[in-house]
Amino acid sequence: MSAEINTNYSFTCAEDLMSIKNLGVSYDRPILRDINLSIRDIERPNIEQGQVVSILGPSGIGKTQLLRCIAGLQIPTVGTVTINNGDNKPVAPGDVGMVSQSYDLFNHRTVYNNLLIAAKRAKKDPSIIDEYLQDFNLLDHAQKYPMQLSGGQRQRVAIVQQLLNRSHFLVMDEPFSGLDSLTKQTVCDTILSVSQKHAWNSSIVISHDIDAAIYISDTIWVLGYEKNEQGQNIPGATIVEQYDLIEMELAWRPEKQKLPQFAQLRETILERFKTLL
Repeated sequence: MSAEINTNYSFTCAEDLMSIKNLGVSYDRPILRDINLSIRDIERPNIEQGQVVSILGPSGIGKTQLLRCIAGLQIPTVGTVTINNGDNKPVAPGDVGMVSQSYDLFNHRTVYNNLLIAAKRAKKDPSIIDEYLQDFNLLDHAQKYPMQLSGGQRQRVAIVQQLLNRSHFLVMDEPFSGLDSLTKQTVCDTILSVSQKHAWNSSIVISHDIDAAIYISDTIWVLGYEKNEQGQNIPGATIVEQYDLIEMELAWRPEKQKLPQFAQLRETILERFKTLL
């Protein structure tokens, strides 16, 4: 699968699709604090373009906790996550599709039957399944069982499952973990293809893979610890950097890895990572 990316940089920013305000998570100590983010509705002339944003951070920093709050699977200690469905209500379980690292599929059912369950649950016409299978290069695997698929194929099935089962928001927990370079490229192109299926399609990717995040994203947020005057970590991770790849003219570009801006941004983020823990 190869994503067709138009590099027309004419766009406008409309209302926020998702807002995260003053979010914090604490147990016996703060895990996350003061998270304030928004995903914009970026409109491009004659182009279906959803958003792809990445949240980067070292292992153990609290990325998965933030993902669970975004997906409505965990209530934050303070703050809110709201989706603009016309009512701006707090996100609830089921509002956002979540692709976990374990790819939650029924191993005793074929690929097609896994997707059929999702379509019926969402009251969607089952005929759409073949269209998704075709789009994601899975049509030849429809009658296989999940354990007969490669890791990348199972991940694509899990993505389709959530697209069928949910609305326009999809969060992915470390989707590049353990993948070889070829499979990682396929997953990157799959995520970009999802964003082009509907103008409101938004993918939120939690990762520590800097190169993959730059390749797929129009916005990158970096999660880390701020320092106090003594140079010590302030308890609770927060967003310490935001990189706007649209402003940098790195979003929506084919073969962007070859551009000098790509290498410059990678080096900038790598240097910032060294200060995060």
